[in-house]
Amino acid sequence: MSKSGPIFKPGPISAKPLGILLDDVFAEAYAKQGFAARELVTRWAQIAGAEIAAHAEPLKMQWPRPVEGQPQQPATLVLRVEGPMALEIQHSADVILERVNRFFGWSAVGKLAFRQAPLSRPQARKRPAPPDPTSVAKVAESLGEIEDEELKTALARLGAAIKRN
Repeated sequence: MSKSGPIFKPGPISAKPLGILLDDVFAEAYAKQGFAARELVTRWAQIAGAEIAAHAEPLKMQWPRPVEGQPQQPATLVLRVEGPMALEIQHSADVILERVNRFFGWSAVGKLAFRQAPLSRPQARKRPAPPDPTSVAKVAESLGEIEDEELKTALARLGAAIKRN
């Protein structure tokens, strides 16, 4: 006594990148800080240059209130700068302004303001040390016959690393 009825098959799964799903959330958060384009923050190292980006990062943009009948005044870009490098970054202000305005394609930023504070960098992950050669050799002996010597070496290193942890 089996029931006959339609069988439902699942349709194709359309996975979307996380960046697209969270686009509105991020856009709103960046807009609250005055950033019209979040690329200024996400691509800061490319825009300002690696040397400047190593010691400074954009914090927010402050736009002056528009005056009726007057053209929009350029914004002030507030940078978070590591303490000892603030003076050096301040001397590079013209270069930073030029690069940021070139990125925007118009004179969006007229001046810079600095806040001395530690940068909010992600912590660099420390790579574990490779396993010692004696433990790799022990594991290699226990692997048996593997024709590909590179594969055998890689498996021995993996096995020694697993045993160490």
